[in-house]
Amino acid sequence: MKVTAIIPDELVRETQILSNARNITDAMIIALKNYIALQKLKAMGEAINEKPLQFSYTAGEIRDLNRQ
Repeated sequence: MKVTAIIPDELVRETQILSNARNITDAMIIALKNYIALQKLKAMGEAINEKPLQFSYTAGEIRDLNRQ
């Protein structure tokens, strides 16, 4: 998709440097993918925080099950 956007030069330069991208397009793709991944991690963290994981076996019970 072609997009025309007004982005400050310094922001683009810093993104390109930090992402080790060859060009502006690569830098924007890397930045957007990282942003999406971060948002998904935050959502997952919130979901776990609302309903924490619960384990029904103790470490000893799991060892015993694995030995069978």
